[in-house]
Order: sequence, then structure tokens, then C-alpha cells
Amino acid sequence: MDEPTLRQLLDDVRSGALAPDDAVARLRRLPFADLGFARVDHHRALRQGLPEAVYGPGKTPEHCAEIVAELLAEPGDTPVLLTRADEAQAAAAQARNAGAVRTGRTLAWRVQLGRPGRVLVLTAGTADLPVAEECVATLSAHGLRPGLLADVGVAGVHRLLVSVDELASADVVVVVAGMEGALASLVGGMTPAPVVAVPTSVGYGAGLEGVTALLAMLASCASGLTVVGIDNGYGAACAVLRMLR
Repeated sequence: MDEPTLRQLLDDVRSGALAPDDAVARLRRLPFADLGFARVDHHRALRQGLPEAVYGPGKTPEHCAEIVAELLAEPGDTPVLLTRADEAQAAAAQARNAGAVRTGRTLAWRVQLGRPGRVLVLTAGTADLPVAEECVATLSAHGLRPGLLADVGVAGVHRLLVSVDELASADVVVVVAGMEGALASLVGGMTPAPVVAVPTSVGYGAGLEGVTALLAMLASCASGLTVVGIDNGYGAACAVLRMLR
């Protein structure tokens, strides 16, 4: 339940459109619903401004489908996301819950429209796209329409320089990069917008499955970068959403 939904509930009780007992029954779902294997946090959107998402890895397809159904049972238009879903999890969740929009490994229900804000998502290479897609899908579910510039890494920096006008006009930029993670520093020195850097596990042995990119981004000389965890496209999107509130 988010703040607009709670306010509408109180207004309906005050106007007589909703009986107090019915309101109590709906509020009983706060702060969480206990499914036995999961405690679904219906209070998170009200508390944080962002709803709980369902992280697929480690869950059975049936668990994914049931948690999504529980989140969708809450009245309102708050988006519901299933991230990092494999094919079995995606199929089970879609079979039980109609209306999903799928982008890569991310499924979204109750996708919002028309949220203001110009967000640009960049990838250093094509191999970084799965992480970028998770970020784009999360932003899109919350009503933003992010632009995506793929394969603009520092090995061919001219590919990025042709888009300097887009960088200059963005409200927030997300940079998704593996290897040595240098793209984040470059972009951080080119735009006045907040930059959220996402290190990825793309790279050879010395890349250490993303650790090298992570440390490089944290040590960037471009002041003010926000850095999230390795491969965490969802977390980058949530950082953007907090910035644009």
C-alpha cells in the first residue's frame, strides 16, 4: 500500500463509501502478509516510497508466482516486479498473474505511465546489456521512459562523443560497465547530471568478476558518483527513482 492508496482509503471511510470494518480488513494486511515461506512487505511503498520486488534466484517457480499474486492483491497501481527470473519462474508467474510486461529477465505488472524525468542508461559493451535491461525495465515500470545507449565504452570513445547533447540534457545518467569500469569516470566528467555507476561481472581474469570495475568506480576522480553493487541494475534504478522523487 502506498500513500495515495492509504489516503483514498481514509477518504472513502470518511465519505461513507467504505465501511470501517472493510477498511480494517484491508489494513490488516499491513505491515506484511505471512505466506509461510515468505513475509510479503505491503508496507514498504508507504515507508520507503518504493515497493517490494521479487528476486527470483533461490525461489521455486511456485513461490515466485504466489508472491507476485500476493503483491498484486493489494489495491492500487503500485508496480510489481519479478527480477532475475529464469524461464520456469517466468512461466509460472505469468500463468498465475496476467498482464506481465517482460524485458529480458525482468517481469513487471501494473506498469505506470507518464512520470517526469529524463534518464539515460549507457552500457560500455553489448555484454553489459542484461544488467542495463534490468535497470530499464525497473525504471519503465515506475513510469519513466529511459533512453538506452549501448556499446559506447572507452575502447572506442568516439561512439560516446556523438551523444554529448543527450548526456547534457539528462536529469540522471546510469552507466553500466564491466572490465575496468572506466566509462563511469568519463561520463562523470562530461555531464552535470547525477551519475549512478553499475559495475558488471563482464571481463577477463583480472576483472575478478566485477570487483575491479567496482573498485575503480568507487575510486573515480569524477566527484559525486553513486556506485551500486556488481550487476545490480535494479538497485541503480531504485537510486534514480529516489533522486527523482
